[in-house]
Amino acid sequence: MSEPKHTLHYFPQSGNSYKVGLALNCAGIPWNAEKVDYFGGETRTDQWRSSVNEMGEVPVLEVDGRKLTQSGSILLHLAQETGKFGGATTAEAEEILRWILFDNHKFTSYLATYRWMKTFMQPAPHEEVLKFFKARVDGALAIAGKHLETNSFVVGNQVTIADFSMAGYLFYPAEEFGFNVRETHPAIGRWLNRLQSLPGWKAPYELFV
Repeated sequence: MSEPKHTLHYFPQSGNSYKVGLALNCAGIPWNAEKVDYFGGETRTDQWRSSVNEMGEVPVLEVDGRKLTQSGSILLHLAQETGKFGGATTAEAEEILRWILFDNHKFTSYLATYRWMKTFMQPAPHEEVLKFFKARVDGALAIAGKHLETNSFVVGNQVTIADFSMAGYLFYPAEEFGFNVRETHPAIGRWLNRLQSLPGWKAPYELFV
């Protein structure tokens, strides 16, 4: 059996890595996992930046010698490579990109920053800083929740890479956020349940170790 041609550089707490790993799994693509010592500073070394990703970030997906970075761009690549999760029409493909851009700018960006500061940052930030970001999280969740009240998925009637992008951080344990999004936003909870029914779905700390 030939070796998988996809290798994902990740660390388990990275929701952006999880987006890509989940898309690979649900698309049925064999892949290797290469754990990165993010907390030990590996991605900030000159060696990492010169040989893996000049931006000093994960995820990085190696595909036949190419190194792809930025989760949104990687998801677009996977949709084009596999013909899965990319939308049924040109209009849907454009709508997928719209929601991925929203996710990267207003949804994941605030969720990830708030979770990082609340759970992993040492020393912990000032309480007012947390309150500021929590307000931004609440606003982003309200937009997504309202959209999902009348839509089964983010775009169209089937799962797309927009769903993987938007859900990237929401499957992490509620205690890492200090609130349970399934309880505070029932429409988001129902959407997450639909995603969990996908063949290949795994929770972050089951997919990554």
